[in-house]
Amino acid sequence: MAGAEILAMMIVGHMIADYPLQGDFLARAKNRMDAIPGVPWQHAMAAHSIIHGGFVGMITGSVLLGLVETVMHFLIDDSKCRGQISYHEDQSAHIMCKLIWAAVFVLTEGG
Repeated sequence: MAGAEILAMMIVGHMIADYPLQGDFLARAKNRMDAIPGVPWQHAMAAHSIIHGGFVGMITGSVLLGLVETVMHFLIDDSKCRGQISYHEDQSAHIMCKLIWAAVFVLTEGG
């Protein structure tokens, strides 16, 4: 699969994971600044981030890229929740990650 196809699939996967699969519960529970009582925010953030990493891993066939996406998604979303970056900066950072993962895919897989 070509790099452009991988990139497009990762962006679609991001939209699916960040909107319908996140839902109101995870969107609220992952926010350390306004956590749901009794729900550790780290668990919710990890679950949300692992969903994203799973999409990247399945699309690229790389467990390593899936793990790196999981970590980056956690850090970016936590920065947004803490008010360090805006919604638009958050989404831009996520897309930048996908561009990097696509480039790594092309360089390592010859896509």
